[in-house]
Amino acid sequence: MASTARPQNPLLKRTVTAESAPSSKASSAAVSPNDSPTQSASSTSLSSLGSVDELDKKTDRGVLLDTYGNEFDLPDFTIKQIRDAIPAHCFKRSGARGLGYVARDVASLAATFYLFHNFVTPEYVPTTVARAALWTVYTFVQGLFGTGLWVLAHECGHQSFSPSKVLNDTVGWFCHSALLVPYFSWKISHGMHHKATGDMERDQVFVPKTRDEYASRVGKLAHQLHELTEETPIATAIHLVTQQLGGWPMYLISNVTGHNNHERQPEGKGKGKQNGIGGGVNHFNPSSPLYLKRDEHLILLSDLGLAITLSALFYVGKNFGWANVLVWYVLPYLWVNHWLGPVAITFLQHTDPTLPHYDAKTWTFARGAAATIDREFGFIGRTLLHGIIETHVLHHFVSTIPFYNADEASEAIKPVMGKHYRSDTKGGSLGFLRAMWTSARVCHWVEPSEGAKGEGQGVFFFRNRNGYGVPPQKMAAPVVKPTAGKGAKMEI
Repeated sequence: MASTARPQNPLLKRTVTAESAPSSKASSAAVSPNDSPTQSASSTSLSSLGSVDELDKKTDRGVLLDTYGNEFDLPDFTIKQIRDAIPAHCFKRSGARGLGYVARDVASLAATFYLFHNFVTPEYVPTTVARAALWTVYTFVQGLFGTGLWVLAHECGHQSFSPSKVLNDTVGWFCHSALLVPYFSWKISHGMHHKATGDMERDQVFVPKTRDEYASRVGKLAHQLHELTEETPIATAIHLVTQQLGGWPMYLISNVTGHNNHERQPEGKGKGKQNGIGGGVNHFNPSSPLYLKRDEHLILLSDLGLAITLSALFYVGKNFGWANVLVWYVLPYLWVNHWLGPVAITFLQHTDPTLPHYDAKTWTFARGAAATIDREFGFIGRTLLHGIIETHVLHHFVSTIPFYNADEASEAIKPVMGKHYRSDTKGGSLGFLRAMWTSARVCHWVEPSEGAKGEGQGVFFFRNRNGYGVPPQKMAAPVVKPTAGKGAKMEI
């Protein structure tokens, strides 16, 4: 079969690998007309008629192009097909094995501290510069081990750590609280993210800006964005630094990057509340519209865990010095925030030129779960971070599969997903870091493809002001007409 991908736009300065660009290989899975988002040719005995029907549906949607210029088709497989393809043993969870990994990460943190505290001293390392360099290494290494522990608590939140909910929540509460993460508060909002991944109205993390929102941010009108071809590396760098340092705290404090449709909260807790500092939407207040009343005691329990950790840090600072607290805990904590939270890893799992987003009418769970991407971070990702970067697509389809079975399960679902499975593994760890820069430059806002119609108008892809890839839609300027006695009136 000939590839449906269009030629790459020469302006897009990124090499598209076979993993990162959609394949032309069709899914081999048979689709039931009763549970499939779109009926496939295999749903009828008249295959030729089915092909015509599917072609008609594609025609009705128009031409959908991702940022690279590849033509996009809506996923045609079901969640049942995904689950059925996964070997049964991949679903098995072991509390003992999970605790073993927790012990490994805690031991790594403790051993690293012991070695540096006892041997990176003036007695053994007399040069101040050398000691400073070694303690800088300490903060980075402890950040990696802390991130690994963070991931295990994340497993607890998804109940993939063990078959016991009590064990899961107990281990998760202790591990996340030690890292200043409100365990239950984050667990609930993160669960909402999994239930609405890729939904522009309900997703809870890295909801991209619409064209109007982005235009407002940069001080332009929406119709002017397609006229801009500005490369702004300084602005991109500032944005990345700000995101990496403050993204996670701001997400917890003000729900930045989450949806802002809180008026729809079913119990009325969202009335008059909006994202932003002081807007009443955060992960610490039980009255936040992120939570139902039945969960408010869990929010208080999360706050208690944070209070205990902060008290312990205060004790250490008062008795051993605040400079030591800065080096021993705060700087490694910032490294953990850099890697996780809704920052580097989460950003790159959901932000890529090949990924679609959907409006409420077009979104389905299967489509949203497929709107994620696997990346590669080498030994650090697969061993220290427990594979959270390399198997994220599977994680969105079945989040209860433990991480140590995720590689096998990921391979099992690839034939079902076909061209809709996405990964960008070129360059390994360096490629992962480069992808942060690429996505920050290329993924500014989302909008429908210029050739979209019907259902296709509910599929959004990233566009940008820097002249990379498929250009934004050309929009006519709003017409300004004078209104008698009241000056000029804008009519669109």
